[in-house]
This record gives sequence, structure tokens and C-alpha cells, in this order.
Amino acid sequence: MTDTDVVIIGGGQSGLAGAFAARDAGLRPVLLEAGERAVGSWPQYYDSLALFSPARYSGFPGAPFPGNPDRYPTRDEVVAYLERLSLGLDAELHTNTRATAVERDGAGYLVHTDTGDEFHTPAVICSSGSFTNPHIPTIPGSFTGHLLHVADYRGPKPYAGQRVVVVGAGNSAVQIAYELAEVATVTMAVRRPVQFVPQLRGGRDMHYWLHTLRIDLLPPSVLSRLIHGTPVFDTGLYAEALKDGRLDQRPVFTRFDGDRLTWADGTQEQVDTVVFATGYRPNLPYLQGLGALDSTGMPLHNRGISTTHPGLAYLGVEFQRSFSSNTLRGVSRDARYVVHALTSGRSARR
Repeated sequence: MTDTDVVIIGGGQSGLAGAFAARDAGLRPVLLEAGERAVGSWPQYYDSLALFSPARYSGFPGAPFPGNPDRYPTRDEVVAYLERLSLGLDAELHTNTRATAVERDGAGYLVHTDTGDEFHTPAVICSSGSFTNPHIPTIPGSFTGHLLHVADYRGPKPYAGQRVVVVGAGNSAVQIAYELAEVATVTMAVRRPVQFVPQLRGGRDMHYWLHTLRIDLLPPSVLSRLIHGTPVFDTGLYAEALKDGRLDQRPVFTRFDGDRLTWADGTQEQVDTVVFATGYRPNLPYLQGLGALDSTGMPLHNRGISTTHPGLAYLGVEFQRSFSSNTLRGVSRDARYVVHALTSGRSARR
């Protein structure tokens, strides 16, 4: 058994941000990553994925993306960037090591792994992400066509000539629907119309304004009063595709019936493939026995700090503290906040 200051579970962007923040606070973190590299889920995302924020607003503090700061880094560029960060991390990194359980042990925690290693620590930061826990809403009936979540989507080629419905109205849903429309007949099934936000305003990327006006720092409770739904950044390309009929959007269908689905207006239609771009849920199975989650598996927390267990915290939860909490550009702010809260609490208890 190894004693350490803090165990960080998950070595993607959130875990790396947490490890850097812990090092800056003078702690000795142990970082546990289930994969072969500390790059999180990025290698598994669809091939055409690019960041929606320019490189200049997407890097960690003191570690800018190389190259043109106004470009939008691709999936593979993000993977390379995170790998470079992990190689420069002065912390104990265990790859191919999955946390299997976290249990209370006196005033601290005992973290068990599938490799048989155990770590005793006063603090645990859970940053294992959500990619491996995709959310597919329950739809009445059964579907005999091809049904998948965007987590399993790679590119449009297998769907050439098909009738495809993409469920969702966020950035990924729009991007995937747009590229599928090049080879298939595509409809977006939405609960509310896609909310487009100009990618450029006043000659500057929207993220310049989010940063300058500090909108990225607004708490979710405030932001929800300003923005309804998920904003989709668009140069005009996606809105034009909807306008000229290359793809369309309709209210989400109400049921499946074999290879057909029933639209909200009662009409039925045969469909080959349904792609759910309906988000993810935190993947925290190692906390099941601790009592730190609600009945749906969501962490019980306030701004990333557990409300059930002292010394337990989270990183990378959607809207954890702000609109950008689970993004490359926002997670470092959350990491510094979480580490400060954990160390302040520890000092107070001593």
C-alpha cells in the first residue's frame, strides 16, 4: 500500500489539470489512468472532430497549443497536446491502471485498482470523465435498424445512401448531421430548434468575447437565465445547410416500431440509422459503495466539492462551476479551485 497526498482518478484533460494544480500547491499526486496514455477519451472521438474554441483559448495555463493560435485544433492535435503535457508532468503516473473502488479508511481513503495496487490518501479527485457512459434516452417501442450513440460514430462513409436521423441539437449533433448529409438523407430530431451563435462577431471569434466579458466564469445558475438550450457555434455553414434543405430539423420522434419511427405529428417513416448525440453521464462506478452518488449515479457536490464526504472532489463534470467546466479551456480554473478547497479544508482540520 502506498501513501500519497492525493489520488486523481482519470488521466485525461481533467486529471492532468488536477495533477498540475496539485503540484503547484505543493502536493504529491498519484494519477491513475485506465488507458495506455494519459490522453483520456480523445483518441476515441469521431474522426472529423475539432475544438469549437481557437487554440489560443484552449491550452492549459503556461502551456499554449503550438502553431497558429487562431486555428481550431483537431482531435489528433489535442491527443498530441495532452500527451506532451503528461510527459512533462512531475507526478506519479500509473497508466493501464483502473480504479475499482474507493472506501473510507480512518480520516482518509483507500483506493483499490485492477492491478492490485492500493493507495492510502486523505484526498481523492475523481476525473474519470463520461465518454464511457453515453446517455441514450428511453424511446417507447423497439428499433430494428442501426442505432448508435455518437460515442461509437467515426465517420460518414458507412452510412452512404441511407436515411439517417440524428437526435440532439448541440455542437456534435450539428457537426455530425452536416457531414452525414454529404452522403445520406439526414434529419435532426430536436426538443427545441438548434440555437446558432455566430462563431465570429466583430471580426473576432466568439471565444474572445466569452473570455473578455468573463462570460466563461458565470455560474450555471446565472448562465441558464441568459442562454436557453445549447449554443452551437457556426460560421454560417450549418445554418445555411438547414436553410437550403441539405438537412432539416423536426421535433423529436415519439416511438420506434421495427424499422420505422413515429414523428411528433403522427406520421411514420422508415429509417436506416438513428444516431443519438444526447450527451454523457459521469462514469463513477468505483464510488458506488461509498454513498457519494445520487440514485442516478450523479455525484453529490457543490462546485466540484463533495457534499457527502470530506476530502472528495470532482473535475470535468458538465457545468460544475461554469459553462466551460468540462472543456480544455475551463478545467484548469476548476482544478485550482478544487485543490485549494481540499487543502484549505485539510489545514482547518489539523
